[in-house]
Amino acid sequence: MTWCGRRALVRGALLAPLALVAADRFPGRPGRYFAGHGSDEHRTLAYGLDLDYDPDAGTLEGRARLRVVAERALREVRLDLAGLTVREALVDGRDVRPRRSGHKLVLPVGRTVPAGASFVVEVGYGGRPGPVRTPFGQIGWDRTGDAHGGTLVAAQPLGAPSWFPCNDRPDDKAEFTFRVRVPHGHQAVANGTLVDRDGDRWTYHHPGPMAPYLAALYTGRFAHGTWRARDSATGRTIAGRDAYPARLADAARHDLGRQPEMVEAFTRWFGPYPFETYGAVVVDADLDQPVENQTASVFGRNHVDGRRTWETLVAHELVHQWFGNSVSLRDWRDIWLNEGFATYGEWLWSEHLGEESADSLARAARRSLAARPAGLRLAAPGQDRIFDERVYDRGACTLHALRLTLGDAAFFAVLRSWHDTRRGGAADTAAFVAHAARSRPATVEPLLRSWLYDRRLPPLPEPRSQT
Repeated sequence: MTWCGRRALVRGALLAPLALVAADRFPGRPGRYFAGHGSDEHRTLAYGLDLDYDPDAGTLEGRARLRVVAERALREVRLDLAGLTVREALVDGRDVRPRRSGHKLVLPVGRTVPAGASFVVEVGYGGRPGPVRTPFGQIGWDRTGDAHGGTLVAAQPLGAPSWFPCNDRPDDKAEFTFRVRVPHGHQAVANGTLVDRDGDRWTYHHPGPMAPYLAALYTGRFAHGTWRARDSATGRTIAGRDAYPARLADAARHDLGRQPEMVEAFTRWFGPYPFETYGAVVVDADLDQPVENQTASVFGRNHVDGRRTWETLVAHELVHQWFGNSVSLRDWRDIWLNEGFATYGEWLWSEHLGEESADSLARAARRSLAARPAGLRLAAPGQDRIFDERVYDRGACTLHALRLTLGDAAFFAVLRSWHDTRRGGAADTAAFVAHAARSRPATVEPLLRSWLYDRRLPPLPEPRSQT
């Protein structure tokens, strides 16, 4: 995502506020940001979401089936769900009586489930979904406000519970299947691949694994464009499919038209594209910034002008498919691993096009950082500042400092191996420091520690001949 903290989502009825825990403490995971979200007592293997949406009434009827594994012995399952009414709950096919505690949905298991055992949770629910209140504004499910009653999901970081029950942690990743019914003449677009269409029901499957905040559903009326790109790392073909309002089709096709070239460049720098498909969705609403929903990034109509004015954002969200989506965060404190990498991807794309070099952009960003208030520690910015622009710019400068220190060949090898060794998993800042410093610890470790942990802004190394 690009600067979520400044994003003003489109209008939509605000339901019950999403309770947040101010304290940074969590049993077994001290200092976890937004500790009131998610549970470390279980992990999710798969979500199956059966959804029926009525755009005229703005109502959603859903049934969620979660296959989970106990991480420790437990007698209840705690999920996140905000503002929607639970109509039925089952555990391994047995009816249970759920209770609500703020945005928490607590389901008794009825027995002690030992650590390592798997079981199935089903929740029938419904109501009028809407964005939830967070420190970053209203986030999650929203209506576009267009004549067709379209919807979008932009859930980073805390909005996933606005439309389905989930274990709302960035490191709890699972397979997803979406079965979505919308009225005749409307369409549904979700993460992954469209595997079936039966009348007004659209079925998408995404093996993921994917964190809940990256799950997406868009409904309305769209025109579509398809494209194909060569994965430079593997030679395979990546099939792309974009969606946008019909009246914006010509402009959108032009503005999104270099995605195949981006895929070829990014797979050369970062390694194989990590998923089965990709596409951009332009919704008929103004969004402050796009969001990198996995395999289906979302852009506002204001990001389409037929002149590629916002192409750096197209690159930014695509880079997130490697860094942020495929390699996810263990905790939101490590957000620079998402946003710093994606911002540096913007700079690489500019350099690739023969426009401003990454070095020029990094030095301009460092000058801007030097003029801003000091005091932000990149590796732990504070949960209210995870989308501070300094996280983006200082994160990208950190990578450029590493590139100048190692040279191109070694630097891009570090990025490729970072993704390759953690693809589909989650990681933190300490792991990246250890990974990058493996070949030259005496040089790289102090460099990264100064950029990541010191409040003082370090200097960039001098330019060098790239080898």
